[in-house]
Formats: sequence, C-alpha cells, structure tokens
Amino acid sequence: MFTEPKSPKIIFLSDDDTDDCSLFKEALHEVQSEANLTIVSDGVRLMQALADSEPEKPEVIFLDLNMPRKNGFECLEEIRKSPKFMDIPVVIFSTSTNADVVDRTFNQGANLYITKPASYSSLKKTLAFVFSIGEQLRERPAREKFVVRVA
Repeated sequence: MFTEPKSPKIIFLSDDDTDDCSLFKEALHEVQSEANLTIVSDGVRLMQALADSEPEKPEVIFLDLNMPRKNGFECLEEIRKSPKFMDIPVVIFSTSTNADVVDRTFNQGANLYITKPASYSSLKKTLAFVFSIGEQLRERPAREKFVVRVA
C-alpha cells in the first residue's frame, strides 16, 4: 500500500530580534527537521505573509509581542477576528513575564504563552513540547495551563 509522504509543517515566526530568530530556526530544525519556517520581523509583514499563505496556511504562529509597525497584540486581535485565520494556533513567544500581559494575550485568544527561554536546550525542550501536543494546540487551554514551563 502506498501512503503519501507527510508534507512538512508550515510554521511562522514573527519576531524582530535577529538573534532570537536564528536560535529559534536552529532549535526548530533539531526538533522538527522537516518544518518549513517563515520568519517575519514585524506585524505588518506577518499579516501580509498570512494573506499570501493561502491555501497553505501555517500550522502554528509563534508571535513576539514587541515589534515595530504592528505589535503582537494587534496581530493577535486581527488574526482572531479573521474568518480565514482565526483557527490557526498562536503561541506567544515573548520576553515578558508580566501577569497583565499574559492575561491580555489569553483573553485575546492565544493558544499558549512561552517566555523566551534563557538557554538553547530549554528552547529545544519548549519547542518539542509544543509539537508533542499535536491537535491539542488548536484547543484553548485552561488559564493555568496557558503558560508553558519546561524544566
């Protein structure tokens, strides 16, 4: 029986920090070697990349909050209001640990919240966790499971 090969995961990262993007790309390659990663440096470019992605929408968007031109909060709001994109899981990928920021992104409909890990190995473990939960990523977690903490 012939089974069609699985197509690579399409993943978007929206972050203006080039060092963080490089580390993310390397860690992702180790965790999901077949992933097709699109990196954009601001929210305007993210929304354009989403518009250009149809019909092959990303399986997940990793979204920084502090970006030029259009920040992550604005992008998240726009994504959740769009019938075309509202079902795409959004994982916040931020340096902020502020409870108000976390609450705001939860209330806006993000699927998970990741504080950017301090080490490369923590980043790999965090990404491995995100991809290990599979379809659960599409579901809204309870507030107490929203922030990903990987030891």
